[in-house]
Parts: sequence; structure tokens; C-alpha cells
Amino acid sequence: MSTPTEVAQRRAEVRRLAQTGASNRAIAAQLNISKDTVRRDLEAPPTALAERLAQRAAQTESAMRQLSAAGQAVDDARPAYTVTGPEMARRWCGELRAAAARLMAHADAFADYYPSATESATDAPGRLT
Repeated sequence: MSTPTEVAQRRAEVRRLAQTGASNRAIAAQLNISKDTVRRDLEAPPTALAERLAQRAAQTESAMRQLSAAGQAVDDARPAYTVTGPEMARRWCGELRAAAARLMAHADAFADYYPSATESATDAPGRLT
């Protein structure tokens, strides 16, 4: 028997996967649940606080995966070593600096909110201490 929190987390994940366009069959296979459970989870209203919190956690987890993939794509592209004109180079540099500043603001806010979970990360390069 699943706890209410586990059900809320599963429903949030089912909804997140459904929003990506995954079929009920694919969602069921990925989460190792039945297609009927997927259907019921999608039909259930997301009203409980625990479910809304679980949805937010699932969205954040998805964003973090996308962030990691985007960072890897930039690493692979090696923009600093790509031959381009000065205008494009200035634009890329500006975009990288702006993205880095936004990410540092999020990392700093996270460290402020979860200090015990981020103690080892506070000495990371680029962190202003």
C-alpha cells in the first residue's frame, strides 16, 4: 500500500510525463504501473497540498535534468574555441555570463534555504563567500 505522499509523487510524475507528450502506455512502462493507474492519476484533481508540492518537486527535478543537459551541450560545443566573428563572440559571452549570473543567484538562494544540505558546496568555485 502506498502512502499519500508516495501517491502524490507518483501522480505528479505521471502528469509531468503526460505534459511531455508521453502516451499512457509509455508512462505506465516507465513508472512500472498499470495503464489504468495512469488514467486514474491523470483524472484525479491535483488539489491536495502534498500533491501540489510533489508536482513542484517533479517540475524542479525535470528543470535540473534539462539544466545539466544544457550545460553538457555547452561543454561539448566549446564555444570559447569556436571560430566566429567578434559580434557573435560578444553575444555568446554575454549570454554565458547572464546565464551564469542567474544560476549563481539560484544556487545562493538554495544554499541560504538549505544550509545543512549545501555546506560542502559553499566552497565551490565561483561562489561568493
